[in-house]
Amino acid sequence: MDRDWMRNRLVSFDKTAEQYWSVRQAQDAGAMERRWLFEAEPTVMKILSMLGLRAEETVVLSTDGWGGLQINLDPVQRGIGILADMEDWATRLAPDSPSLLADQMHPWVWDAARTLWESAHYRAAVHAAATSINAHLQNKLSRRDLSDAKLVQEALSDKAPEPSKPRLRIPGDQSDPGVQTRQRGAMQLGQGAYFALRNPAAHEMGELSEQEALEQLATFSIVARFIDQCQVVTSA
Repeated sequence: MDRDWMRNRLVSFDKTAEQYWSVRQAQDAGAMERRWLFEAEPTVMKILSMLGLRAEETVVLSTDGWGGLQINLDPVQRGIGILADMEDWATRLAPDSPSLLADQMHPWVWDAARTLWESAHYRAAVHAAATSINAHLQNKLSRRDLSDAKLVQEALSDKAPEPSKPRLRIPGDQSDPGVQTRQRGAMQLGQGAYFALRNPAAHEMGELSEQEALEQLATFSIVARFIDQCQVVTSA
């Protein structure tokens, strides 16, 4: 809706009605204003209807038996008020939305990213978080031969552990289909985070927006929680 146009039409109608009353009282005239009001009334009523006023509230002009013009400006002024405040309704009357608190993310993520974040180096903060998770995963598995997406793939693989290749297991009954699904999902999420987020953070130029970087940190926080909660299993 063109709110400015709607408001201008209502304000013009309101002012012309006042001019009509003033002229009639002073000079017993007002023919021009009367004609303009009748011509403008259909548009005014359509605007008021679009603003949600009921049909009985949008009747603004009527005539008495003597040809006198009756003008009801209450709905017009109500419509002007609606249009004046409508944009504020969307922001000030909207339900409170949840906020994502960075300092409540997994410490592997936020402890690594915080300093860079505070200096508005958002891409570097994402990269630091990914590097931190990789280091913690290497330590957890005592492996230095792999890193990043490849390490996540081997760590969370549903294959049995091998000598020098321990695995991570989601807590729970490993024969349970739900646990098996979470195991595969954790691996795919971790790989996706490194491929889609860490690699661009390391190699691409240009800064991320604060919101985009926060969402990426949240993704890595989920990956970190999966890894942190997993149990290490080794070959016999």
